[in-house]
Formats: sequence, C-alpha cells, structure tokens
Amino acid sequence: MNRKVIGKIVAGLTLITAAAWTTVSCSKKSNIASIELFSTKGENVATLQKLADKFTAEKNGSIKITIISPQDASTVLRSRLTKNDIPDMMAIGGDSTYTELASAGVLENLSNEPFIADIQENYLQMLYDVNKDTSKTAYAVPYAANGSGVLYNKTLFRKAGISIPKTWDDFTADFDKLQKAGIKPVELTFMDAWTCLPPWNSMAPVLQPKNFTDDRRAGKTTFAATHREILEKYLVILGKASGDYMGTSYNDGNKNFAEGKAAMMINGNWAIPEFTKVNPDIDVDMFAFPSTNNPAENTVTSGIDVAFAVSAASPNKKAAEEFLAFLVKPENAQFYVDEQFAFPTVKGAAQNNKTVNGVKDDIAAGKVSNFPDHYYPSGFDLASILSQFALNYKNGMDNETNITQTLAACDKQYDAVNVQ
Repeated sequence: MNRKVIGKIVAGLTLITAAAWTTVSCSKKSNIASIELFSTKGENVATLQKLADKFTAEKNGSIKITIISPQDASTVLRSRLTKNDIPDMMAIGGDSTYTELASAGVLENLSNEPFIADIQENYLQMLYDVNKDTSKTAYAVPYAANGSGVLYNKTLFRKAGISIPKTWDDFTADFDKLQKAGIKPVELTFMDAWTCLPPWNSMAPVLQPKNFTDDRRAGKTTFAATHREILEKYLVILGKASGDYMGTSYNDGNKNFAEGKAAMMINGNWAIPEFTKVNPDIDVDMFAFPSTNNPAENTVTSGIDVAFAVSAASPNKKAAEEFLAFLVKPENAQFYVDEQFAFPTVKGAAQNNKTVNGVKDDIAAGKVSNFPDHYYPSGFDLASILSQFALNYKNGMDNETNITQTLAACDKQYDAVNVQ
C-alpha cells in the first residue's frame, strides 16, 4: 500500500476520531446541570462557593453552580421577577422578599422534601408566618439565623459591679450604675439609620399584641393604638444615652465599643466580628433585651438570615434540590455557621462561639421572637421613621408630640405600601 493511500486512511481515521470526540464532548456537556444561585447577602458568597465546590467534586462535575450577588440584590431580584427571569436557586432572607416571591407562585413547594425534617421547627414556623396566607408551606429552607439583643462588655460590667439584667427596671438601673462608675452605658450609632431598628425589633415582638401582624395587615388595628409603650421605653434609652449618637456611624461605634469606651450596644451578632477586628481580646457577650419586668416573657430576637429557595420553573430543579439536600447535612451546615458566625437552623449544627454564650441556649430552646420588620411590607421604611424620632428627641421635641407624630408616620407609610 503506497504512502498516499495510507495518508488518506490516516486522515479519514483522524476525522472520524475527531467527530467521535466531538460527539462525546457534546454528550458530556448536555449531561451537566448548570445552576444559577442568586444570593441577596454578598458577605456569604465566598462560603457558598466553598460548599458549591465541595458538592461539584462529590458529583464529579455533573452539576455546575454559578453564584451571583449583585449590588442592591433584593431590588435586582424583584426586577428579574417582573421579567420572569428567575434564578434556579435563591439564598434570601426570611422577610418581605421571600413573601413576594412565594406569593407570586415562582418558588417550588419544598414541604415534602425529606430534608425539611432536618430543620428546627421554630424557624420553619417563622417561614410559615411570613407566607401571605400563613400556610404551613415551605417555599424555602431556613438555613442560617442571626440574633439581636444587647451586646455587653463583660469587663466593664464587672468594673461597675453589675450582672446581666433580667427585667426592664434592672436594665435601666444598670445605666445609672454604669454612669456612676464613669462608664458610658450604651453606644448608639444612629448616623446609620438602620441601627435605629434593633431596639424596636427587640421590644416590639414582646410588647405588641399577639395578633398585631395579621390585624395590621388587614387594617383592623394601628401602630398608634398598640405601639406607644415601645416608643416610651425607646425614649428612656435615648435619655440615658450620652454623646453624639446621631453623628456616630456604625463603623465608628463598633470601634468605640471594641476599645472599651461603652458598656453596651443594642445590635446583633453580626457586629461581634467587627469588634474583634479592632480588639481580638475583647470580653464580649450578648443577653436578651429585657423588654418587660417578667423575665419569662423576654426573648432573643432571632430571624432567618438565609433561606434557600428553588425556582418552580427551573429546568434543573432536581439538581438544585440535590444541592439543598447536601447543604442541609449537619457537617455542611456547621461549616456555614462557623464561617459566617451564624446561628444554625439545621438540627445537629451548633453555634459554639463564647461571645454569644448568653443567648445561644435561648435560641437553641426556641425562646426567640422573629424580627418584626420581616413582616412589614416592602417599602415600609421604619429605619428612617425611627431615625427622625431619635433626632426629634435630640432636638428637644416634647415626648408626647414625638410619640404621636412617629406612630402616625408609621401608620401613614404602612397603609401606603400595604398592597394586598
């Protein structure tokens, strides 16, 4: 056989081989499920990526996960909803964003998935409570929670000779004891309006009527009729605060607290890593905000920080549910809790950091109340209303006028955005 004939045969075999590999390659590509995971929390993207990489490796690359978290993510997600462009999976908060997506019918009902049994019941109930019809339907899987209360410097408490207050009267008395010891009682950071929310979020669940959320949504009650005591107690805190709290930013306040310039800060566990960046040795802990004089009624404010939802229209729905089942495994949930300094919703995972010892038992036992602003409609800007309330006090407005105007502003704005 001459070289020309051999060359033609070899060339032919090369073409066949190339075609065969192309077919195999296309076949492999067609078998890869590609999942877009949209996170509204930019801080958790690196952690989610590590979990996604581990999952992809376990699946030998058969499922690819792309994680995105744009600026102003909740607004972007709502915009995509109007365009019927829903990501395969979403990591969202247990708030009005979840309510909107669930009520729009774009989320898969996960209630019958086996991994739902691995979620703590109190956090599932929080999810049910923000369903528009409050049905016991899980359109997402609660995955991580946060906690809010009173962060305190244990060293300064010992210096002032005080212990953790269990009642409202003890709490306010401790302000006076700290001041007498030459210690600033509380660091408020109201230059950033959102930090006006934690005192309200701690008191409102305990002090408002039990059915307030449903009754207010239905127009059967008002803030003016139910929330006066909350603002009266808020004014007590403002009256015992010192310094330029309207001109202090969250970052500056965190630095002040970390340096021991104040004994308490009313905020959440998310602030603790900011303290330890400045002062790794700070002896900090948290206790439940003592809203009343009955310790049994006082709760830690804890809500769903991250819940995973799946698009009902996703072509890769089954793959997304496989990833969810992977995430809910205790060892993976624990990894997220440790990296994100979160409280677990998954049974078998635990928050073991000593800086939240004061509240972790209450949270684990379900002695918690959800963040009340998770139930408010989108567009209800309570932070701005409370910021004005604090500024009014700082500027000398009499308390009665300030309370009346603030509650009226709450009702007016709520009614404007409460679209059924």
